[in-house]
Amino acid sequence: MKVEGMNHFTILAKDLEATRRFYTEILGLSEGYRPPFGFPGIWFYAGNRAILHVIGRASLPDPKGGVFDHMAYSAKGLAPTLAKLKAKGIDYQLVKQAGSGVWQIFFHDPNGAKIELDFIPAESPEPVAKTPRPSSQKSAPPKAAPRKVGARRG
Repeated sequence: MKVEGMNHFTILAKDLEATRRFYTEILGLSEGYRPPFGFPGIWFYAGNRAILHVIGRASLPDPKGGVFDHMAYSAKGLAPTLAKLKAKGIDYQLVKQAGSGVWQIFFHDPNGAKIELDFIPAESPEPVAKTPRPSSQKSAPPKAAPRKVGARRG
C-alpha cells in the first residue's frame, strides 16, 4: 500500500452556522454534497474535492485538538486575505518560512481548530499600489520657443 495524497480533514463543531460562515466567507470554500449520515454536518469543497468534513456536536472534547495541531491549505491572495482577517477581527500570525520563503498565516476557526494558509514567496503582504495606465490619447507636441522676427544685427 502507498498513500497517494491527503483526502480530507474532519473537525467537530459546536456551532455549525458559525463554522459554515467561517469556511465560506474567510477561506472561500464552498458547501457541497454530503451523504445523509443521520447526524448533523457539512462538507466543504475546494473545486470539486470535499477537503473538509464537519461533524456537529452539542459539546467539544477537552482538549479540543488532542495531538492534532493544524490544517494547512495552499492559497492565493495574501494581502487581501490579511485585510479580510483584520476586517473580521480574527487574530493571526504571519510568518515567512525559513528556507523556502513561503508566507504562512496561522489563525483559528470558531471551534478552536488551527488553520495555516500558505502563499508563494512572490506574494506581498502589503497591498500592491496600482500604477496609472498610460493614456491612450496622444499628447500635443511641445510648443516651439517664440522667435523674434524682423530684428537684424549687422
